[in-house]
Amino acid sequence: METRDVSNAAVTRRRTAFGVLGGLVGFLVASVLAAVLVVAAMVPVVAVSAIATTNTINVFENLPDYLSIEPLSEKSNIYATGSDGAPRLLASFYDQNRVEVGWEQISQYVKDAAVASEDPRFYEHGGVDLQGTLRAAVTTVVGGDIQGGSSITQQYVKNVLVQRCETESDKVAQQRCYDAATETTADRKLKEMRLAVGLEGKYTKDEILRQYLNITGFGGTVYGIEAAAEYYFGVSAAALTLPQAASLVAIVNNPFKFQLDRPESQANGAANGYAANKQRRDYVLGQMLRYRKILPEEYRAAVAVPVEPSIHEPSTGCQTAGGSAFFCDYVLHILQNDPAFGDNADTRMLKFRRGGYNVYTTLDLDLQNAAEAAIAANIPTVYGGGDLGAVVSSVQVGSGRVLAMAENKDYSQDPAVQATGANFTGINYNTDYDYGGSSGFQPGSTYKIFTLAEWLKEGHSLNERVDSRRKANWGTFQDSCLGPQNYDKEGFNPLNDEVGENAPNYTALESTIRSINTGFIGMAKRLDLCGIRKTAEAFDMHRADGDPLGQSAASVIGTNEVAPLSVAVAFAGIANQGVTCTPIAIDRIVGRDGAEIPPPTSTCAPSVDPSVAAGMAFALHQVMTRGTAAPSNARTLPNLPMIAKTGTTDGAKDTWMSGASTKVATTVAVVAVTGSLDQRHQRVASGLISDARHRIWPAVMSVANAKYGGDAFVESATNPAGRVTQPAAGG
Repeated sequence: METRDVSNAAVTRRRTAFGVLGGLVGFLVASVLAAVLVVAAMVPVVAVSAIATTNTINVFENLPDYLSIEPLSEKSNIYATGSDGAPRLLASFYDQNRVEVGWEQISQYVKDAAVASEDPRFYEHGGVDLQGTLRAAVTTVVGGDIQGGSSITQQYVKNVLVQRCETESDKVAQQRCYDAATETTADRKLKEMRLAVGLEGKYTKDEILRQYLNITGFGGTVYGIEAAAEYYFGVSAAALTLPQAASLVAIVNNPFKFQLDRPESQANGAANGYAANKQRRDYVLGQMLRYRKILPEEYRAAVAVPVEPSIHEPSTGCQTAGGSAFFCDYVLHILQNDPAFGDNADTRMLKFRRGGYNVYTTLDLDLQNAAEAAIAANIPTVYGGGDLGAVVSSVQVGSGRVLAMAENKDYSQDPAVQATGANFTGINYNTDYDYGGSSGFQPGSTYKIFTLAEWLKEGHSLNERVDSRRKANWGTFQDSCLGPQNYDKEGFNPLNDEVGENAPNYTALESTIRSINTGFIGMAKRLDLCGIRKTAEAFDMHRADGDPLGQSAASVIGTNEVAPLSVAVAFAGIANQGVTCTPIAIDRIVGRDGAEIPPPTSTCAPSVDPSVAAGMAFALHQVMTRGTAAPSNARTLPNLPMIAKTGTTDGAKDTWMSGASTKVATTVAVVAVTGSLDQRHQRVASGLISDARHRIWPAVMSVANAKYGGDAFVESATNPAGRVTQPAAGG
């Protein structure tokens, strides 16, 4: 809508108070004139230069130092990717809910309402409206409403000074700054006038008005006209109707009194729950009519409209991301750990919450929804038989992109909320401690893949047999880092999972397919424990608590506490012909100005030779088709070539299913978060808890296989001696 000059003889003009209480008014006039002289002496009034309108507060970077602030605080957003490839908002973060907009993105009704009600001579004065200041003072003296008398430019200056205080991290310094910016003193007012006059000498009226509408508060944490329009009415600032625009401009006069998300009591027969806002709104409409911004019929129609806000709560924090909240939390921790955002975690988070960033993540909502649904169908948020947790982590092979990350708990970082039920937690069981996770879980036999890798790496064959009898004296294991480790007197006597699995000489392949503990201890006896640890590290395996990996004989069968995401990354490395890519969760970061900000990147490096990876894939494919992972294989459709390894800790406290196609790797872990429980003897609605991994994993990988496909794994050719030589294509 364009501004119109509308004649209206019926407009009732406000009675002036000049002539009343002449002596006191004379004093006030003298005071105002004195102030004007001081201002004129400090900053000569210069002509307003016509400069191009821009879309950010940065156009004011040449103001005096005490107005050189950071760009306006704007909310940042985190997005996932939907089925159609379009971004889907997961959550927003802000200290001030603001979206800065340009001149053309603000309704003309808003601009006219602000000028008519707050500063009718805005386009005529040079920053300080002397008539308005004097009129306000007199009106206040003669008993009218208290008037501020500040021009829009002065109000903008004050808002800038207050905004500057928001950048103070120290609370005491912040309060001191705020007091100085808002104190009711002649000195502060003169400083404000001086800055207002200087401002008008540098920038156009339209630019000042636009920035005023972007910076001003609209109640609570709502700042700027765009966020106010979205929050109170669910529309953009450009789409506001006349009564809506007037209601929002009314809030500016007194945000606490006139805001629209706090209805007044309708006692005493009040017909409108927002009577205070309506009264001020109608005054704004009257001013618009008085100053010929609207027609009489528009005025009559607008005042007849009841004040009816439609509150649209913005997404605030990861708790609004639903089942994706733990992934959202993981992204936040990545940003907190990224030096590009500042020198320390607090600075980085503050910058993110105020910086207006759009973060586009790797999360694939098709896989994520499948993971959430599979967990919900098999593991409850609260289980009466113990502290039961379940997680899914999926990673794209060859890139490290995290495609899914789900958990069976409800997310909250609020201790008060967590205290209301065991279903709430702020801990992400998928990740390392430094990224919002736990101290990790023992993976059991899943960890055997690293001994298998070292076995093949050292030139041993899958068909080679080892001493796999159960025994109390395993003797001495070689360790090139810590020295020989003796297990002849420490009672190291690991059992096998199945009764009767105590043959004297299983092959490495048989031990892998049937996950025979003593077979892998026998393999480790002929290897270097330090070498096994280094091979695990080459697959980016590490303890979740940040401590070094243990390299004892016991660690061969999975005693290191690790994060499920790390296991998924390792399987992706095997599927990628031995090249492991560290996990990444962010594809793009876009700043408020549209510029790309480099996100943390994945590091891909060879873990083992491709021929070793091919041998591992051959063995782990057998685990999937005829070994301990066969139950998952039977339920995965489409059934593409896949590799896998299961894991079960002592007493079936924790159960794991990890595997991959050549495109996607997924790890499922069902764990006792605290305490212990025997999953093989406890049930949930869908069946035995110990089998839940084989119900969850296929549900996720069926979606992954259908969407991403998969190729045949490279298979090892062996020489007559049974040693791995070069890879050959195969299924």
